[in-house]
Amino acid sequence: MNPLKVCDLMLRDGHQSLLATRMRTDDMLPIAEKIDQVGYWAVEMWGGATFDSAMRFLGENPWDRVRLLKERMPNTPFLMLLRGQNVVGYHHYPDDVLERFIVHAHANGIDVFRIFDALNDPRNMREAMKVVRREGGHVQASICYTLGPPYGIDYFVDLSRQLADMGADSICIKDMAGLITPYAAYELVSQLKQALDLPIHLHSHATSGMSTAALIKAVEAGVDIVDTAISSLSLTTSHSPTESVVATLKETKRDTGFDLNLLAEIAAYFGEVRRKYASFESGMFGVDVRVLQFQIPGGMLSNLVSQLRGQNAEDRYEEVLAETPRVRAELGYPPLVTPSSQIVGTQATLNVVLGERYKIIPEEVRQYIRGYYGRPPAPIDPEIQRRAIGDEEPIDCRPADLLEAGMEKAREEVAEFMGNQALNEEDVISYALFPQVARPFLERRARGGNGKEPVVAAIAGALLKQLADRSAAIDAAGPSKPGVSPWRTAWRAGSGRWTGLIEGAGGIR
Repeated sequence: MNPLKVCDLMLRDGHQSLLATRMRTDDMLPIAEKIDQVGYWAVEMWGGATFDSAMRFLGENPWDRVRLLKERMPNTPFLMLLRGQNVVGYHHYPDDVLERFIVHAHANGIDVFRIFDALNDPRNMREAMKVVRREGGHVQASICYTLGPPYGIDYFVDLSRQLADMGADSICIKDMAGLITPYAAYELVSQLKQALDLPIHLHSHATSGMSTAALIKAVEAGVDIVDTAISSLSLTTSHSPTESVVATLKETKRDTGFDLNLLAEIAAYFGEVRRKYASFESGMFGVDVRVLQFQIPGGMLSNLVSQLRGQNAEDRYEEVLAETPRVRAELGYPPLVTPSSQIVGTQATLNVVLGERYKIIPEEVRQYIRGYYGRPPAPIDPEIQRRAIGDEEPIDCRPADLLEAGMEKAREEVAEFMGNQALNEEDVISYALFPQVARPFLERRARGGNGKEPVVAAIAGALLKQLADRSAAIDAAGPSKPGVSPWRTAWRAGSGRWTGLIEGAGGIR
C-alpha cells in the first residue's frame, strides 16, 4: 500500500478563490477538531491574501488565527503560502523582514512553507528557503506551472533540480490557473519522480474542469501529495473536491484511508458557513474554458471585471481578454500569478480602455521591466522596454540585494504612533509588511476595540437602515398576515443577506 497524501485547502485557498478571502476565524474554529481527525498530510490555512485581508477587512490579528486553530488542531501540520521575497505582500521586502516573519510564523504553528516566486526566479526564493530550513520547517519549493514558448517539461524539471539543490524538502507543481492537462500532469510527475529523490505535490485549480482528471493521472504517475478542497468549498475557481478524490481511490493501493462520513460532516458545516458570505461569491458557476485560451486565472478574471467597472468599460471585457496574452508575451511570458497577474492585467486594461497600446505605462510595469521583480522567463520586447524605461539598463542582481533593512525603521514608526505601549514584534512585522493597513488596525486595537469597532458601527447603522426601509415597504404593501409582526417579517426576509452585509459593511466591494 502507498496511500496518497492529501492537503486540504478549505481554510485558505478554498475561500480565497470563492469568497474573496473573507471567511472569519470564528467560522473556522467550531469545525477545527473534526478537521484534525481526518488525517490530512497538512491543511493550508494561512498565507496568500489571508494576512492583509484579516486586518483590512475582518478587523482580526492575522497571527491569532494560527494560534487559535493550532490549539484545536494539534495533530495536523499547518501549511502556508509564502510569496518568496514578497512574503505575503505584493512587492519585495528586505531580508530582515522576511526572516522575522518566518521565525514568528513557525513559532506560532506553521509547519510547511510553500514558497514560490511569480517569475520562477530561484534567487527570489533562496533567502526564504534558507530561513525556513534553519528554523526547522518543511521547505516546499514551488514551480509556477504555465504555458508559453519558454515552458516545457525540461524547463520545469531543470527548475526543480535547482530548487532541490537549494534545500527543498518537497516540490510543488503550482498550477494556479488550472492549465495542466491530465496527460501533461502524468508526464511532468513521471519525469520529476525520475529526476529527483523528493516528494512531489500537485496543486491545480478546477477553473478549466480538468483538475480531478489531472490529479488522478498524477496519482498513476506516482505523485506523493495532492491538493483538494472540501466539497462545499470546491470547484469553479477553487479545487477538486476532497471527497471525490478519496472515493475514487477507495480500495486501491493509493487509498487515503479517510472516513467519508467525517468528510461529509465537515462539508455540511462549510456548506452552511458559505451562505453567510454569499455577497462575496466569485460569480462563476461552472467551467470557464477561457482560462485555456487566455491563460487567465479565475481570480484575475474577477479583478479585470472590477477594473473595467471602475472605468465604466465593462463592455470591453472580451477585448481585454484578447489583449492580455499579447501583453504577457511582450513582457517576457511571466506566469500569471500574484503580483505578475496584476501587472499584466492592468496594462492590458489600460491598452484597451485608452484606445492606444502603452499610452500609459504604470510604475509597477516600469519596475517590472527594470528587473525589480526578478528575471523574466523570456526576453522583454525591445520596443516596449524602450517606451517604458528608455535607454536605462535593467538590473541583473537579486532585487532584494538593493533593499535596506526594514525592521528597525518599522519599529521606530510603530513606537511613534503607539506611544508608550509595549511593542509586540508581531505587530511590528505586520506594520513592516502593510503599514497603511496595520496602522489603523493597531490604533483601533489600542483604543480597546480589538480593531473592530468601526466595522461594528457600520453594521449597526446598516442594519437599522435596512430594518426601517423594509418596515416601510411592508407598511406600504398593506397589513401583514394575522399575528405576524412586520418587523419580524422584515427580519426573516433579510436573514439570508445580513451576514453578507456584515462582511461588506466596510465598503469592501
